[in-house]
This record gives sequence, C-alpha cells and structure tokens, in this order.
Amino acid sequence: MLVLVVGPSGAGKDTVLGLARQALAGDTRFRFVRRVITRPADAGGEDHEAVSEAEFAQRRFALAWGAHGLRYGVPLGVVDDLARGIVVVANVSRGVIAEAAAAFPVRVIEVTAPVEILARRLAARGRETAEDVARRLARDVAIPDGVGVDTVVNDGTPVEAADRFVAALNRAALSVGRG
Repeated sequence: MLVLVVGPSGAGKDTVLGLARQALAGDTRFRFVRRVITRPADAGGEDHEAVSEAEFAQRRFALAWGAHGLRYGVPLGVVDDLARGIVVVANVSRGVIAEAAAAFPVRVIEVTAPVEILARRLAARGRETAEDVARRLARDVAIPDGVGVDTVVNDGTPVEAADRFVAALNRAALSVGRG
C-alpha cells in the first residue's frame, strides 16, 4: 500500500514524518520515500535527492508534480516495494492523490492543525507575507471520494502527533496483511 502524506503548510508533516521514521527504524514493513526535488540539497527542510530541472525531466517517477516553482518526484523503485507488500510512505501534494489511487492501492494520512496554529507556525517561518499566509490557509484541495483517510491533528507536542501517525501506519500495515 502507498500511504500518501498530505497536509497544509505549517502542519508539521516533515517533523512528524521524521519522528515516525525514527520510531519505525528497522521495521521492514515500511519504507519512507526520499523524494527527488529540483531544490538544492542545502536548502533546508526535508532530506531529499536534489536534481536539476534537466535531470528531473530525464527521470521516470511513480508520481511527479510541480508546486511553488519546484518539481517533486516519488522514485519509480517504490513500485517494486509495493509489489512485495511493503507499506510505502510518501509526502505528496493533494493534487496527485487521484492519479496515485488510479495506479496503486493507497491510503491518505492527512497531518493538520487548527488554523490558528497553522497561521502562527507559518508566520514564525518568516518566509511569506501575511497576505501569502492568508492565501495558503484559504487553500482547500479535496481528497477524492473513495480514498481512505486518517487524520492526524498536530496540535500538541511533535511526539504526540508522531505517535498518532505511527498508529495510523500500523493500521495501514494491518490492512495490507489482510489483503
């Protein structure tokens, strides 16, 4: 199963994913995807494979999309992991959920937080104007009908959110075992 991790900016997806990866280190049921991004390796944020636009265009991906002036890709190798029954965990854009669901068995885990927490976190980053933050918070991309969703609310400590996230992943792994 391909577990698609989505959520608004400021929800803490990278933090929750990092803690979940640590908690599940050595558990062979799971593989956390290292995305390919047209962003320098030292740009901060998640650990990713940095590539140029030209290199990205030459590669094949299981999923690929563009956002915020960058290109993102989930490596094609995840297809082999899925065939072996591994739960593959990938941070993606909501815009590729329908495409992923048409090609793979999927489950969505949405990491979110109350809007006032999101606003505070985005403002603390200092990367965007107040108007840009407001636009981000107003964005709403629906998850397609028929796709199973677990919601993890990250409104406490990062460890609490990661524990809820790991519980959702374990439920996904159990559903794979029954399939």
